[in-house]
Amino acid sequence: MQRYFLPALAVSVVMAGSAAAQTIELAPLAETRLRYEHVEQDLPRDSNAVTMRVRAGVVAKRSRLFALIEGEGTLAIGTEYFDGLEGDTGRPIVADPQNVEFNRAQIAYTIPDRATLTVGRQYLILADQRFVGAAKFRQNAQTFDAVRAQATLAPKLTLDVSYAWSVRTINGIDGRGARPQAVSGDNVFALLGYASPIGTLTGFAYLVDADEAAYQGYRLSSQTYGVRLAGKRALGGGYSVDYVASYARQSDYAHNPNDYAADYWLGEAKLSRRAVSATIGYEVLGADDGRALTSVQTPFGAVFGFQGWADKFTTTPADGVRDVYAGVGARWPELGRARGVELSAFVHHYDSDRRVRSYGDELNLLASATLGGVTWSARYADYMADRFGADTRKVWLTAEWAL
Repeated sequence: MQRYFLPALAVSVVMAGSAAAQTIELAPLAETRLRYEHVEQDLPRDSNAVTMRVRAGVVAKRSRLFALIEGEGTLAIGTEYFDGLEGDTGRPIVADPQNVEFNRAQIAYTIPDRATLTVGRQYLILADQRFVGAAKFRQNAQTFDAVRAQATLAPKLTLDVSYAWSVRTINGIDGRGARPQAVSGDNVFALLGYASPIGTLTGFAYLVDADEAAYQGYRLSSQTYGVRLAGKRALGGGYSVDYVASYARQSDYAHNPNDYAADYWLGEAKLSRRAVSATIGYEVLGADDGRALTSVQTPFGAVFGFQGWADKFTTTPADGVRDVYAGVGARWPELGRARGVELSAFVHHYDSDRRVRSYGDELNLLASATLGGVTWSARYADYMADRFGADTRKVWLTAEWAL
């Protein structure tokens, strides 16, 4: 089905445009990202990856109908790295393979302030993207061949339900085996949100059907049910606090041969005054009995940004992981000629959830600003291993531009 879906969708959009061009509003899409990523790890050689990603497309609008087509290409300029599929296996992985593909192709129909129905290849960015997200940090983002319905059921009540039959991974068109191009399955994601006086309370269900034998032998299929509260309060004196609390229970689903159940917890608070903020948080991806892939897994989430930037826990260890983190940051809308200036520093301490033992510590640093339409950023991650993984240091230098 998916082989013919996107070409048919593209043709339908073009035909709609030619039939009623005088009533259709067109807008171009264009963006590019140039990035250098350096990785030091316990391997014979370091990785030095220079990659450029370009996306281009068009958005068409007519009354309540919206259509989008976007292509994407990633070029490896500096190839001293292993992308997980090709390259020098004696170097650390930088998961940005060369790639050319349709990134998005979708049609949506909207009833203002009431409902939106979207069909096609699209980003699914749900809640904080912990369980379902676009993984936009990588050059090739994660997209979903899906149908998504969003509706306002009452003034403070919203419903968001998606059915995805294919998840297009960050591995691109050459993905294969354990790093597939796409993962098929009957996935259902549902969120019911209520705007309460203390914040948005959301009940969620993520039914992940990773229906590819080569992709961990179906063992990433899971059902996760939980609740999340996110809010913000003014404290006086110019101070405010943002807070998040979440709990979920995950267990095996569909063809998963494992029989397991594990808990997920998150608590985070950020205190802010003017440009400066301080954050403290605690996240637990729980374990069951210590067998591989019987801890809380998030294969379709946007992994980067959770549990540090060094990507040591993209697959949750068999004994789970507890992450205690704290950080400070500052953001200025304008600072001289620069816009969106951001500085931050975070530290993490990791332990296992089962048979509690230290995994290690991590330091994350970020500096970012927009000058002349280009956003420049520098990131640094330093993972200091204890009884898990290997010492890892990463540096990213990035320049991004978008219409």
